[in-house]
Amino acid sequence: MSGLKKIKQPIKSEMEAFEPYFKEQLKSKIPLLSIVTNYVLRRKGKQMRPMLVFLSAKLNGQTNDASYVAAALIELLHTATLIHDDVVDETYQRRGFFSVNALWKTKISVLVGDYFLSRGLMTALNNDRIDELKVISHAVQEMSEGELLQIEKSRKLDITEEVYYDIITKKTATLIAACTVTGALSVDADKDKLALMKEFGTNLGIAFQIKDDLFDYEKTSAIGKPTGNDIREKKMTLPLIYVLNNADAKVRKKLLSTIRRHHKNDKKVAEIIQYVRDNGGIEYTYDKMIDYKNKALEILNQFDDSEAKEAMTELVQYTIDRKK
Repeated sequence: MSGLKKIKQPIKSEMEAFEPYFKEQLKSKIPLLSIVTNYVLRRKGKQMRPMLVFLSAKLNGQTNDASYVAAALIELLHTATLIHDDVVDETYQRRGFFSVNALWKTKISVLVGDYFLSRGLMTALNNDRIDELKVISHAVQEMSEGELLQIEKSRKLDITEEVYYDIITKKTATLIAACTVTGALSVDADKDKLALMKEFGTNLGIAFQIKDDLFDYEKTSAIGKPTGNDIREKKMTLPLIYVLNNADAKVRKKLLSTIRRHHKNDKKVAEIIQYVRDNGGIEYTYDKMIDYKNKALEILNQFDDSEAKEAMTELVQYTIDRKK
């Protein structure tokens, strides 16, 4: 059984029932809106976030109607942020297909993202799930702050390792933690369990983002070369931060100057990637990822053995083993 199938096994019926439930939340009488939302729904990803909601619910109790509301709320707001991100980043591909922004341009993309956002809010309010809405609203606020902080730092190129963790916690880990917390909330878990689920989700989210940042330095493209996209966007991630912190003043100055002035130059980007690889940036970052993976597993070990716990453990391992 493949990794994802094994992870989904304890929540197979929930995931099957979730798809029509989610589509129901997006019904509209506006033909254009229906066309765009159907396009988005046909190109859904692995649905890791709804999976996390349901697994967290099962880890702490039994899934119920509130669990579906929580999963829908998370997925609606997450999709809204992806659509808006593609506008902000001027991205024309999403999961190997044209993005909404590529096909319908900025105005429609922003409005469709707003629609997903509003449907998430209404789904929570219509079902009186205010606590879950508070958790998600806080996550969206943190995600916005994280993106703005990263933009600010890409202009100044003065990011420290501490600031890096702040950015990825806000950008990525907060939403992963919102999945695990709202799943537990949906089955009325107590405060101690909610705190554990938040800590688990945060550590998992940080490990997940570090893995994403490593992809930029690995041979992942069709031609077998690292992509270097983060460097091209002047995003300072952990492999680069580490080597900058350990380089002498002259080398550091040269690297920063290259990133500032030549970040669009393929040859220069490749040179920076090679420097990072040759000077321990990949090994250091990988070790940090494993640290956060282990922290997540330590929290899981505080729960009784169950199918949900086993699947959660598998999901943690999948996060750092995945190829994309």
